[in-house]
Amino acid sequence: MGKLRNLSGKSVCKILLKHGFKEVRIHGSHCVMQKSVNDGTITVPVPLHKELRTGTLLSIIRQSGISRSEFE
Repeated sequence: MGKLRNLSGKSVCKILLKHGFKEVRIHGSHCVMQKSVNDGTITVPVPLHKELRTGTLLSIIRQSGISRSEFE
């Protein structure tokens, strides 16, 4: 596994959009992204900060189900 890049909230939203997520709403400093799957919906809140912390980014990766290599 490579090292995660320092990513902003907007760039994470762009990666999620590329993988079929849609922007549902923006409330304050967070963007909520959703994707419909066979057995329900995946909802991922993304803070729109200039730089996301590593733990926050790992949580977004885990919730979204997208491979970590997309964020490296």
